[in-house]
Amino acid sequence: MSRHRSARKTRGFRAGGSLRGRAAFPILAAVAAVVLLAVWVAMDLPPLSGGDSDAKARSGGPGWSATPATPASPSPSPTPTPSPSADPDHALSEQLAPIQDATTASLSVAVLDVEGGDSADYGVQAGKTYDTASIVKVDILAALLLKAQDQGRVLTAQEKKYATSMIQVSDNESADALWLAIGGAAGLDAANKRLGLTATTGGTGPLWGLTQSTATDQLALLSAVFGDDSDSPLASRSRTYIQGLMNGIAADQDWGVSAAGAVTGLKNGWLQRTATKLWDINSIGRIVADGHGYLVAVLSSGNVSKEAGISLVEKAAKTAVAAAVSVAVSVSVSASASGDPA
Repeated sequence: MSRHRSARKTRGFRAGGSLRGRAAFPILAAVAAVVLLAVWVAMDLPPLSGGDSDAKARSGGPGWSATPATPASPSPSPTPTPSPSADPDHALSEQLAPIQDATTASLSVAVLDVEGGDSADYGVQAGKTYDTASIVKVDILAALLLKAQDQGRVLTAQEKKYATSMIQVSDNESADALWLAIGGAAGLDAANKRLGLTATTGGTGPLWGLTQSTATDQLALLSAVFGDDSDSPLASRSRTYIQGLMNGIAADQDWGVSAAGAVTGLKNGWLQRTATKLWDINSIGRIVADGHGYLVAVLSSGNVSKEAGISLVEKAAKTAVAAAVSVAVSVSVSASASGDPA
């Protein structure tokens, strides 16, 4: 009922007429007022005075409406959008920076998700290299196997004996012999061009342990050793041979990147520098974590002790693999949400 219709009802009672009509008028007017008030309340109409604030609050617009407002339907919640896959380098840097900040040693790390193909590195700078110490022994063996392949032969019994002790117990005399067999630094450098190492240079003279390299070059070496025919100059039998030796490291040398997962290939290197008394501690290998294979290289220098260096390398390896696993999970979730294969 509108206000105008109510007004017309009120005007329907005449002001003139008989005395009885005039006497009844106040009673009828009062009844009409009560009826009007009852209808007004029943329709939940705003008061006749007091401004338009309540009318605006009720109807959502200027003025009021006699028609009750229909409650607005709640907006549907947006479908969550999967987060984009984390940038591997950013994820690795974010996790490793506090570890580097907590030590005076220098640290460089590289990691590759074998199945997913994502790789990341930290602390790798142009012109910055590390002493390899004994991790170069994997490189020496790879160079020896390439030379044997070129000559169309397999390793001799003596070469195999040297290779086994050089890799599994890190025997230096065996490394000396095979360093000579590959032609020293020149032979190593030539092999590395084929293996994909671009920033590694062999040590001077007999000093194979002072070969200079980077974490990313060591990752390239591991890729050649644990890869396949499509991305490695090493023949399948040569790769299998190195993998087997790296999977049989002596128990007292089972440290380093093996702390990050189930190890399937490992080689460590440690060297105390004469001038500074500080330690080079390095570790390379292949591990399995969260169902994925990972190639990991951790290089460090300037460690105050061998033990401190091992602790640093293991912490860095575990952190790097955890970051890589996080990226792999992010990629898998994004792929599932979009319907693409991971």
